[in-house]
Amino acid sequence: MDTSHDSPEEADFRAGVRAFVEREVAPHVAAWDEAGEFPRVLYRRAAQLGLLQLGYPEALGGTPCALRFRLIAAEEIARAGSGGLMASLFSHNIGLPPVVAHGSAALQQRVVPPVLAGDQIAALAITEPGGGSDVARLRLSARREGRDWVLNGEKTFITSGLRADWITVAARTGGPGAAGISLLAVPGDAPGLQRTRLDKMGWWCSDTAHLRFDGVRVPADHLIGEENAGFRMIMANFNGERLLMSAGACAFAQACLDEALDWARQRQTFGRALVEHQVTRHRLVDMRMRIVATRAMLADVTARFERHPEDADTIADLCLLKNQATQTMQHCADAAVQLLGGMGYMRGTKSERIYREVKVMMIGGGAEEIMKELAARQLGW
Repeated sequence: MDTSHDSPEEADFRAGVRAFVEREVAPHVAAWDEAGEFPRVLYRRAAQLGLLQLGYPEALGGTPCALRFRLIAAEEIARAGSGGLMASLFSHNIGLPPVVAHGSAALQQRVVPPVLAGDQIAALAITEPGGGSDVARLRLSARREGRDWVLNGEKTFITSGLRADWITVAARTGGPGAAGISLLAVPGDAPGLQRTRLDKMGWWCSDTAHLRFDGVRVPADHLIGEENAGFRMIMANFNGERLLMSAGACAFAQACLDEALDWARQRQTFGRALVEHQVTRHRLVDMRMRIVATRAMLADVTARFERHPEDADTIADLCLLKNQATQTMQHCADAAVQLLGGMGYMRGTKSERIYREVKVMMIGGGAEEIMKELAARQLGW
């Protein structure tokens, strides 16, 4: 990681997160991946370090901070080389923001503090079996009956969907299109909610679920913000998700470079270290070139997004950053596996795991094609 621009406070924070990863995470990620889950107590341990609270209001148990601290946390957690761990451990960062920004004070107090303390888990449910990025066409319905909303329909590919205590659910409460969508906070133990585990190419230790809502009732005050105003909340939430994904992707690329370089220095071929061969050095510097370029774009877009989160040019570049970062991750994962040779194909290496996980990073939060189209529209092209 490039830590040369860290302030003293950022450097201390980074060192603390790095020690946490080396002590609590890195020794176990391979076993957690094989087990298909990681211990729930890890949420509480991350909260004790202050990781879950970053960027949330103090009144709700959070720690207000500059966006860079959240990116540093993402970078350091990614050093362990497990996207599945990061996706589930920080699923509250996509589940809670709409509640914090638009939920009533009572709903915020009910949902947010126990999640930030690591006692409960939050998730976001947008995608449906019949559509992903086309949010305006979602079909899960919520109709008002007396003092309740009644939900019927399905969601799929939901990170932390099996274990979540709170699920922020996008539902159709009005007519067709974007103008008829609302967000509701649904308790994970609500009667009529059925959860089914999904098996994936990567992110093995992250629980990913298919959710079925069969007459699920939630109190009327679980509506987040105004009725039929959910689409803009969802779009704003996606922007924050894409920025964090970009930081993680860049860090995963660095993890691949670190592992490949370490291997190239140790591995002997034809009487000398692998790194002494010109073709190897060129492959390694190509990886570094992409990482440095992506890191510079990440820093630029982060600073602009923090100042003007609704600026059209910034949102366009954020979409392009997400593509740039995941393409860098893809290139570095492929190059690292190639350099590691047979070892790169063995389970247990970071590069093998990241190689399997890169595709979900390129799809999640909006596939490459969607990112390009959104960028073009923001630019008025």
